[in-house]
Amino acid sequence: MSEPQIHHPPQDLQSETFIDKILAATPVAPGSAQVLDILDKAKELHGLNSEEVAVLMKISDPDQVEELYETARYIKDAIYGNRIVLFAPLYISNLCKNECLYCAFRATNKAIERRALTQEEIAREVALLEKQGHKRLLLVAGESCSQEGFRYILDSIDTVYRTCGGHDEIRRVNVNIAPLATEEFQELKGAGIGTYQLFQETYHRPTYAKVHIAGKKTDFDWRVTAMDRAMTAGIDDVGIGVLFGLHDWKFEILGLLNHIQHLEDRFGVGPHTISVPRLEPATNSELAAHPPCPVTDDAFRKIVAVLRLAVPYTGIILSTRESSEMRREMLALGISQISAGSRTNPGGYSSAVKDSVDAQFSLGDHRSLDQVIREAAAMGYVPSFCTACYRLGRTGKDFMDLAKPGEIRLHCEPNGLATFLEYLLDYASEETRRVGEETIREVVASLTGVECERSKKMLQQVREGRRDVYC
Repeated sequence: MSEPQIHHPPQDLQSETFIDKILAATPVAPGSAQVLDILDKAKELHGLNSEEVAVLMKISDPDQVEELYETARYIKDAIYGNRIVLFAPLYISNLCKNECLYCAFRATNKAIERRALTQEEIAREVALLEKQGHKRLLLVAGESCSQEGFRYILDSIDTVYRTCGGHDEIRRVNVNIAPLATEEFQELKGAGIGTYQLFQETYHRPTYAKVHIAGKKTDFDWRVTAMDRAMTAGIDDVGIGVLFGLHDWKFEILGLLNHIQHLEDRFGVGPHTISVPRLEPATNSELAAHPPCPVTDDAFRKIVAVLRLAVPYTGIILSTRESSEMRREMLALGISQISAGSRTNPGGYSSAVKDSVDAQFSLGDHRSLDQVIREAAAMGYVPSFCTACYRLGRTGKDFMDLAKPGEIRLHCEPNGLATFLEYLLDYASEETRRVGEETIREVVASLTGVECERSKKMLQQVREGRRDVYC
């Protein structure tokens, strides 16, 4: 007999009233002493509770806001250093039976061409991404991805891993697909994925019902319990997120934290990543063009900074929805992963059109991977394609057990530098290679002890022709 599916959320995920009470009880203009106490606590790198986060979200005094940003910069540097992980999304299908009013892929939108890539087309897209230098992909598909159903997803993952040659290979596939039953999540884990990613879009049930009006996605409970089923099935690296702009961002942050606390209480570990997309225009979507609760740039900066303080060891992902200027700025405030050179329509990498009408949403950053890497390196960051933790079993609680005492840096720094040098030697333009080599020299000169010894050894192995060197 198959295991009963987790469908109805436990009490700790039915939280609208609880969240509203916290927000209502928080002063509109918190006092300086209270704010400084919370920021000092955040610097201890143990995270913050919902009441403390609510206080930080309410601050508006310029000096307090700058103190918040300075604390976020301190925490980002203390935990992640100067590493930035890079990946690319791979959209394999825009077939969907859901009616999400903000999305170009919604079922009734006749303005876009529908397609599910064949395995041959997927291999072609993957080869193009590999030629750019990518090693990490996020596979994305609509709810009704193809006539083959879930088998199509498993076959597509296999195609990605089998598409390789020479130095070209994808070393880890993460997936962003519709919620699955527990047995399907077990199959997904068996396919060798890294992280299973799914956004709740909004934690506010009335808003959720207004913007999801048809299809399986109308079931809030089935979606919010997806991570329970995934983790029950053995997938311990999961990524959650909110589509900011659908409801009050302060409510959504507390909804995220509530979800994280639930996972930590039940499984001993929360999500590996949080994504923070803002609503962007999408073909034939009035809602996307005019968000119900638009998030200003100042509010967005605060979102990233507050999350970095609240969950210091959780990665924060920023996509190419945002402009290149905003993405550069957010790196210091808490972002640890970014996509680069992205296309958000099936077959997009084979097309010469950068912002297709068939895309899920409009892009704000059209820079190539090489440009993103060159600019990040010039700012002192180490662009990383590392996948070592996935392949060595350092995921879920095992990862956090290394991250919280700071021991993960003994692996992350050498691995990041090694994958960065691989990119420079195999794929980079001449100018990017020059900038990157200088950054590597400066970073290695700043290292000491085990980090320095490992980094020098692994960099030398890469220069001698070895690839996929990791510890």
